[in-house]
Amino acid sequence: MYSNHTLRPVTSTPLAPVASWQDQALCAQTGADFFFPEPGSSVREAKSICGRCEMRTVCLEYALDNDERFGVWGGLSEKERYQLRRG
Repeated sequence: MYSNHTLRPVTSTPLAPVASWQDQALCAQTGADFFFPEPGSSVREAKSICGRCEMRTVCLEYALDNDERFGVWGGLSEKERYQLRRG
């Protein structure tokens, strides 16, 4: 890549990868099917996985901050997050 003015190579220092909470979450090691089940299906398995996950609180905060409307996030279903937001 070159800058527009002098045709010198533009260098950038590569950043070390940062492990996000999503990379550390147990759901990243399982299938999304548990966390985004078909309508009317059980979310029990997803909640069980969330209950053992150290990233549960961060995940729930993310879902609430980003208005995630589908799936199980932080151990709560869509309906449970809606009720939590309503207060």
